[in-house]
Amino acid sequence: MKIRVKLFATLREGRDKILDLDLDKNNTIEDVIKQLKIDKKDIAILLKNGLDTNISDILKENDTLSIFPPVGGG
Repeated sequence: MKIRVKLFATLREGRDKILDLDLDKNNTIEDVIKQLKIDKKDIAILLKNGLDTNISDILKENDTLSIFPPVGGG
């Protein structure tokens, strides 16, 4: 099954901005995060197809997962 992952800000360091992944069925968002070697503490917002989601959600064919890190400002 194919999904698209969009990474933002510091999560792009050492990775592409947009990744097209081919996964087995019943993979969760957490499985993808592990595959990409992203630490959970580095994630502030997860969106699946533009909607707020949970790390344990199961991905489906053609889903788009957007991952945002915490953002600081001053």
